[in-house]
Amino acid sequence: MQIQQLFSKRVGVIATMHKKEKVIAPLLQQELDIKTIVPPNFNTDVFGTFTREIKRPGNQITAAKLKAEKALKMTGESLAIASEGSFVPHPLVPYIYSNREIVILLDKQNEIEIIGEEFSIDTNFNHQIVENLPEAYDFAKKVGFPEHGLVVSWSDAAKNSMEIIKGITTAAKLQETIQTALNNSVDGKVSLETDMRALYNPTRMKNIAKATLDLLNKIKSLCPQCSAPGFAITEKIAGLPCEMCSIPTSLTLSVIYHCQKCGFKQEKLFPNGREFADPAQCMYCNP
Repeated sequence: MQIQQLFSKRVGVIATMHKKEKVIAPLLQQELDIKTIVPPNFNTDVFGTFTREIKRPGNQITAAKLKAEKALKMTGESLAIASEGSFVPHPLVPYIYSNREIVILLDKQNEIEIIGEEFSIDTNFNHQIVENLPEAYDFAKKVGFPEHGLVVSWSDAAKNSMEIIKGITTAAKLQETIQTALNNSVDGKVSLETDMRALYNPTRMKNIAKATLDLLNKIKSLCPQCSAPGFAITEKIAGLPCEMCSIPTSLTLSVIYHCQKCGFKQEKLFPNGREFADPAQCMYCNP
């Protein structure tokens, strides 16, 4: 099974309304010879919003698959690409946020589903409650405004509702919005946060590109048994022995590659190129 035979000259539908095709399309076209399109009037907000008006249906992978399926239904094509991002506190490093981006390829013609991923601490994801313009300006400067957009929200006293203004990318618009919010807020406080939609966040867009590269690497990884693309790591096994005492550590000893097409599995020892762990990372030698 040759990669070019699978994808060359086919139409790939990129399921986005936030300009993600700017980083995804060139990579797919260059590496797989796919002709990409974006469905017109495609509303991805129905699959969840970062500003929490609409809850995401399930996890990241579920949401991305729903986007891809919807794009295929709208266009009648058989190949779709969709992405989904999340921003959460880093699991190991306190007080730092992380960005996980996934990019999924759904190929109904060949019954293939492959997911690329990027996990990064390179993100400006942040939020703050402000009570005046100087505080708003300080926050904006800290998160890379105006190259990165902002979102302002407040509880409006007169309307008895939560007001949200997104996509703020100029100093004039920021000043106008903050002033309006302060004048109408129930408690004189305004919520200011980074706009995490891809078209307003170049840092996130870079992570989407990296996730797309990971997707392409997995596509090019062919199963040794059936030659299907997507022969990827599905499990990591800890236990790399300490170089000094030989006791197993928490570092990766081996990885398991799995083919979703035929089910073939293969274990690869020492995926990081080291047969022993540094004693500094051993709980016995360095408790």
